[in-house]
Amino acid sequence: MNADDWGRTRRETNAALACFRERRITSVTAMVFMEDSARAADLARQERIDVGLHLNLSQPFTQERLPGRLREYHERICRYLNGSKYAMAVYNPVLRNSFRAVYRAQADEFFRLYGRLPSHVDGHHHHHLCANMLWDDIYDEGLKVRRNFSFRPGEKSMANRMYRRLADRCLGRRCRMTDYFYALSQHLPAERLGWLADLAKTATVELMSHPANDKEYTCLMSDGYQALMAGVEKGTYTQL
Repeated sequence: MNADDWGRTRRETNAALACFRERRITSVTAMVFMEDSARAADLARQERIDVGLHLNLSQPFTQERLPGRLREYHERICRYLNGSKYAMAVYNPVLRNSFRAVYRAQADEFFRLYGRLPSHVDGHHHHHLCANMLWDDIYDEGLKVRRNFSFRPGEKSMANRMYRRLADRCLGRRCRMTDYFYALSQHLPAERLGWLADLAKTATVELMSHPANDKEYTCLMSDGYQALMAGVEKGTYTQL
């Protein structure tokens, strides 16, 4: 039960923190080089929150000072990935070194802020699964990484499902993943989550949330959500 965007803004950090304190989420993934990154890291240490890296390859960094040529490399990647909906699936050899440098800079900054390695890696807008990140084996072997969305029968086209299955197979050669991955936003209100709670009794499932979204926050804090998840064994990527 993970909340994305930890550290992007104070509002997003505070909303996720409130959910964690009420045991409605079990972990967060943190953005670095953002306006609330340093405060969020301090809070995570104080609250003993399990934290992963929310890799940012698509949104400008809001921290003023950045190391070396990071902003230049990052802006190149953002322009490419935001330029077309198909860019994620197309390997760009020109940006090969930029992807590796930007990932390493964010991983190093995470370690500087949190004093430890991330529990896992996922990505803002899921760009951690773009072709350059997968085909160049940028992730260390054995790292825990968020998989593609899982779909129920009849959802999405065959081509879409086949592409995601191929990407997960590539990722699974080196990295560890959950059995399934779903977004809370696609299964509101809380009453629609019963089947997912049942699935989580026999498989490892990640449920992604964005508590700064009012509808998701209301769901997470509801009695219905708490009741549905009461019989589910909850954990984090650290325990995976």
